[in-house]
Amino acid sequence: PPPFTGVWMGDSKLCAIGVHCGNHITSHGLALNCCTDLTWFDHIVPCGLEGKGVTSLSHELGQHVAVSHVLEPFLDSFQEVFDCTLVSSEDP
Repeated sequence: PPPFTGVWMGDSKLCAIGVHCGNHITSHGLALNCCTDLTWFDHIVPCGLEGKGVTSLSHELGQHVAVSHVLEPFLDSFQEVFDCTLVSSEDP
């Protein structure tokens, strides 16, 4: 439940999900930490949540996980869960 939206591994956020509405514009986004340099998060309070951390797939799995390895299975799962078809701007 809010404010703990996203995907969590214990007290550390693995994936952030956000929606912003304002000035008649809606934007949304998702950030899945694959091989993120987590040291940058030492300088902020991630998502404004005191006492919570941030993690990545690479950190949790103990091996380098590149975005290119995650992208296709992630998009396949997204289409399945949301019952939709994704279209790339690179598609004809």
